[in-house]
Amino acid sequence: MTLPDTDSDTPTAAPLYSPRTVRELLARYDLKPTKSLGQNFLIDGNILRLIAEAGGAAQGVNVLEVGPGLGVLTRELARRGANVTTLEKDERLRPVLQETLSDSGVNIIWGDALEFDYAALPPGTRVIANLPYYISTALLTRFMRSGRIVSATVLVQREVAERLGAQPGQDGYGYLSALIALHGSAKIVRDVPKGAFFPAPDVTSSIVRLEFSGQQPDSGFVRFLEVSLHHRRKTLRNNLRLAGYQAADIDTALLGAGLGESVRAEDVPLAQMAQLHAGLPAPSAQPG
Repeated sequence: MTLPDTDSDTPTAAPLYSPRTVRELLARYDLKPTKSLGQNFLIDGNILRLIAEAGGAAQGVNVLEVGPGLGVLTRELARRGANVTTLEKDERLRPVLQETLSDSGVNIIWGDALEFDYAALPPGTRVIANLPYYISTALLTRFMRSGRIVSATVLVQREVAERLGAQPGQDGYGYLSALIALHGSAKIVRDVPKGAFFPAPDVTSSIVRLEFSGQQPDSGFVRFLEVSLHHRRKTLRNNLRLAGYQAADIDTALLGAGLGESVRAEDVPLAQMAQLHAGLPAPSAQPG
């Protein structure tokens, strides 16, 4: 059954764009949102349409959604003609999605998104999703490394959104910011108020569009960035020493890259980090 986008007196026919209709659906299946799974269901029709549009959902486009919840965004993506695959971990939602996604053509895969093989997706896949907050960073990392996903338009916490597009020297810049810059770019589309969700989360959310170049950076450099940015309050020199690099080698490489001993990694542009990495011999001990 396809649910229409107009109000109706029939509970199963009403759009899931209000707390009332969401409560009715959950009550019908004796369900409650699970906080540990990050279940804050998107119910604002305007936001649903905006994220689908910003994500590039269109006829024939391969779209992956993670965490369909009640299937509201999923239906919007399918309505636009996209080839939608959605991943859901919560088995309790089976009867709900059977109702809301009936005859939609959506491919539902039941399982943990952290265990899914993203490299098996069709090339050119676009991710469009209201990501579960507690695994958003881990999922974004998998999207970037898949080599198959060209963009990810996602709802995340505002704090995470700011980190994604942060530049060296800005608040929030860290390993995730550097990883995004190596793989492509990130842009905040707009903030989303708490009232757009049921139940309302404790934090403000943002729609972010990430574009991926498809080029995979050198794994050694990625690891170097990870250890360099591991402790934000420590100097770059101290982080590298903790990672097993020799002090004399660090000092020589810092000088060669035009960096001082007291600099912190979060203030150093990627080009200089690459220069520093190239001038450093391998560490004598691997970090724990």
